[in-house]
Amino acid sequence: MKLRRGALRAALALVLLPLLTPAGAVEPISLGLAIAGAAASALTGFISYPRLYCYFRECCLHRHDQRAAAGLQENLDKKLFGQHLVSKVVVKAVRGFLNNTNAKKPLALSLHGWTGTGKNFVSKIVAESIYKRGLQSKYVHQFVATLHFPHAHSINLYKDQLQSWIRGNVSICPRSLFIFDEMDKMHAGLIDSIKPFLDYYELLDGVSYRQAIFIFLSNAGAEKITEVALDFWRNGRTREEIQLTDIQNALSVSVFNNKNSGFWHSTLIDKNLIDYFIPFLPLEYKHVKMCVRVEIGSRGYTVDEDIVSRIADEMTYFPREERIYSDKGCKTVDAKLDYYYDF
Repeated sequence: MKLRRGALRAALALVLLPLLTPAGAVEPISLGLAIAGAAASALTGFISYPRLYCYFRECCLHRHDQRAAAGLQENLDKKLFGQHLVSKVVVKAVRGFLNNTNAKKPLALSLHGWTGTGKNFVSKIVAESIYKRGLQSKYVHQFVATLHFPHAHSINLYKDQLQSWIRGNVSICPRSLFIFDEMDKMHAGLIDSIKPFLDYYELLDGVSYRQAIFIFLSNAGAEKITEVALDFWRNGRTREEIQLTDIQNALSVSVFNNKNSGFWHSTLIDKNLIDYFIPFLPLEYKHVKMCVRVEIGSRGYTVDEDIVSRIADEMTYFPREERIYSDKGCKTVDAKLDYYYDF
């Protein structure tokens, strides 16, 4: 920061010098050349210094990995509710990968659970932890199945386009982040086109993909996750007792055999190229209330517990007998608040 300020002062001084120098003291042409040369030298040194250059323009790989991991942990702790497995696994997976200078393959995370449980929210936080502009970064790339790959008859075209897009962007930035949303709506077989990029290759046509990160979001497998969560609840055990080993294998098998999933019989699963299948547990009444409180606070209003309870009560819950889990998670909280507050 001292260097940046020094460079700015030097450039400013050179600009002001003609105004402060007595007339006739220096030849105009000589002075102009001196100013131009010195200013160019100062500014070149300023711009060429990587950390300063990246202060003004977004750069690939410019964030310190330890700081990125710390920011990820802090944001998940503050903003994600009822997902102890997600917080633990995502932080460990991303932190370990960012700090690994000799990764053998890209990081591939598959996030599964019902709508409103936090999958998109977590992928957003991961993006923000690596790049200041988050999802708006030119090094973060989002694909939505129903938007980018809508037609089954165009699947071969989509495969070619997807491969070209990934190849081109990783060539520009090794630490590119790719997010695939609505995997449960993607045409079967399409995602297998990126299999080479997730495999254990050192180079493919001169490009290394080992620093890239791939995140897949899907509702597929939500039934299996709920089944495990309910089993714990009915046996008098808390959701916090659920471990990744209690769900992960059954989840991957469920997704692999789901004909309504883009992962149906996918080679990415068959060849063990997905590093973690991360379950998002269905949210309970208390978690919905947490979401309401945070949303009210984010809008600058004092939290009214009566309104918090009324919004949580308006949600529908399942199973029909126990009514434990919100069927929309926290997805409609934002819209419901507009009814109670004159924002």
